[in-house]
Amino acid sequence: MQNIIQLLPDSVANQIAAGEVVQRPASVVKELVENAIDAGATSVSIIVKGAGRTLVQVVDNGCGMSEVDARLAFERHATSKIREASDLFALHSFGFRGEALASIVSVAEVEVKTRTPNDDAGTRLVISGSEVQLQEPVSSPVGTSIAVKNLFYNIPVRRKFLKTDNTEVRHIETELKRVALCHPEVTFVLWKDGSKEFELPAASLKQRITTLFAGAKSVKGLVDVGTKTQVVSLHGFVAAPENATKEQDKQYLFVNGRYFQSSYFRSAVLRAYEQLLPQGVYPSYFIYLEVDPAGIDVNIHPTKTEIKFENEQVIWQILHAAVRESVGKYALAPTINFENGGLINIPLLRPNTVVSAPQVAVDPTYNPFREQSKKAQGPRDWQKMYDGLAADHPFFHGEQGDGSVIVESQINSDAEEALAAPKAPASPPPAALPGRIFQLKAKYIFTPVKSGLMVVDQARAHRRVLYEELLENIDGAQPAQQQMFPQAAPLAPSDYDLLLSVSEDLLRMGLEVRDFGNHTVVVQAIPTVAQGKDPKELLEELLIMLKSGEKSLQENHRHVLASSMAASMAIGAGKALSEEEMHNLVARLLSCSSPDVSPDGKPAMVVISIEEFDKRFLKS
Repeated sequence: MQNIIQLLPDSVANQIAAGEVVQRPASVVKELVENAIDAGATSVSIIVKGAGRTLVQVVDNGCGMSEVDARLAFERHATSKIREASDLFALHSFGFRGEALASIVSVAEVEVKTRTPNDDAGTRLVISGSEVQLQEPVSSPVGTSIAVKNLFYNIPVRRKFLKTDNTEVRHIETELKRVALCHPEVTFVLWKDGSKEFELPAASLKQRITTLFAGAKSVKGLVDVGTKTQVVSLHGFVAAPENATKEQDKQYLFVNGRYFQSSYFRSAVLRAYEQLLPQGVYPSYFIYLEVDPAGIDVNIHPTKTEIKFENEQVIWQILHAAVRESVGKYALAPTINFENGGLINIPLLRPNTVVSAPQVAVDPTYNPFREQSKKAQGPRDWQKMYDGLAADHPFFHGEQGDGSVIVESQINSDAEEALAAPKAPASPPPAALPGRIFQLKAKYIFTPVKSGLMVVDQARAHRRVLYEELLENIDGAQPAQQQMFPQAAPLAPSDYDLLLSVSEDLLRMGLEVRDFGNHTVVVQAIPTVAQGKDPKELLEELLIMLKSGEKSLQENHRHVLASSMAASMAIGAGKALSEEEMHNLVARLLSCSSPDVSPDGKPAMVVISIEEFDKRFLKS
């Protein structure tokens, strides 16, 4: 019988490994930068061309490699960090499996220049598709320079599925931020297509966060958090409750100097903010854990972003308690304001100022048990609560023969016609009548219809209304309100590029954004429907929506823009509306082509039928 099992060639095995390790240009940047840090570099430069497709080059001033090491480094499972299996549980470095460089050279053309302090001359290697093309001595500074060219040149299918330049650059910046937050003592410089994108000088952790997220509301005031136990030591910063935002891209967890993701530990942080934040708002945090390396396993995922902890539940409790304590003390202690260097504002006392002792008002007759017992008694003569609520009340239209009351509204027929034929515009309701419409918890709007009760989610309804109005005007001109004092907004480089790429379409929607240079834009005008909204906040929310919908941005960018603008301008839950505003919102919603769903497909309105009420009351 013929043998059918055979060993794969090294080049094929490396390409298979590359499918896990090298997913996009950002993966190359991550591996090379981490290697530079492990080599003791204090300065790392990253050069990117064509969003990493054409070139990714990382230059460091680390210890460099000898001629033999330079050749061995690109062999599979070659590593300087592991000698035996037990070393896997005593790791203090980033890379250790020896798959990254071998995977990279299997899908790209690589040029290496490196020199150690003890060598007079360096070594130059040229490798393409796992094959060494050239090795020669070369003049080179101490350190290592690795240039990865034409990524996925021999796997065109992988290259085809790379995203837009903005998306790939943003992924590169994300990886750099993670490493930069681990090592604030290292200088990082990013060059994109010949221009300097940003520079992060060596600094303290506080300064590093300030530089990375300049202008972000969520890092203007952070609360210090820290504790030491036998199981784990942790330190870092968490956002003050009032500085929480809708963004979730400033949530970082590190263990032993390594970034990791954990929804379990994330819940420990978020649970500490229970009842302090409204729905849909999240705190930023930068938390660093230090544990015994023998108590974690980092070798469970190819990219090493998932980690197993031996004492997971104990660490969760400690992390939750530490964050909760810091947030709890926040009201009594000044926050760390990164804009004024953490200086405490101490009021100036004039000479001869008399300082009086604080007075505490105490009611000696207060008895909490007596007060509680009064509350627990409940109202007496509850029937009187319904006196005067006759059938001719404005809320009711009339009675049936059996005495039951039927509830109607002058917009009932319009609502049902709009649901049956969405494209037929509904006529606006008449002037608001008392009791015909009401708001619950400043979140839902209730109004009776013939078949039952219509419930409207005011936030989603307003998004649907604004979305269709913006979509109609994207080819025309949306009324805009010029700003008397235009505001400048510094942005991350990728956000800056993304916003400018759609600035012409935003202008037609009424949002005028001008380039101010140095990754900063100026908001000259905002849509009239967004009047009263802070321009910077509008811009921040718009970018969140644009980034979350960028996958479809290229396919139908007008839908994404209109949806993003609507989401950033719409009222939210918690906004109290007058009766006239509620009637107006419902009328505009019923005039939409699809009034029952928001632009992202979530329910905006539902009708609860009489039959459903009967079932709830066991009458069916």
